[in-house]
Amino acid sequence: MNDAERSVQESATGPDVTAERGLSDVTAGQAAERGLSDVTAGQAAESGMTVRREVLGDAHVDRAVASTTGFTAPFQDLITRYAWGEIWSRPGLTRAERSMITLTALAVLRQDEELALHTRAALRNGLTREQIGEVLLQVAVYAGVPASNRAFAIAQRVLAEAADGPGDKT
Repeated sequence: MNDAERSVQESATGPDVTAERGLSDVTAGQAAERGLSDVTAGQAAESGMTVRREVLGDAHVDRAVASTTGFTAPFQDLITRYAWGEIWSRPGLTRAERSMITLTALAVLRQDEELALHTRAALRNGLTREQIGEVLLQVAVYAGVPASNRAFAIAQRVLAEAADGPGDKT
């Protein structure tokens, strides 16, 4: 973990904030009572950063961490711990399955930048071009042709970029 990542983690898991939230030494039993997983906030941040890098790529995460400010640090911590350290790290679905769900949600919500990012992530997670296309066809039936049409345009651009050569283009 580099200094910037440590800063993001410490913004919400440092001694004062962690103690204030009551998460500094949460045991598995206490976590279960609270409806939480059995990992501490620090463990979730660490594993979350690993998963985040594996799914989104080092280049994207490095840019996000480098642009973190005092204002955005709590949000970076939130997505690292919860989205990546808790949800994407759960054993119930494969990363490919999570990517399919994520592509669907982002297409429906018309979150274009995130859809492009997660199309790249879906490739990294083992989805094929054909599977990505099938996900977007499913979106057309259940969420509407306009949302799917826009998603196909974004995915086509990302897939064309990915076909142009190797490298981390996220």
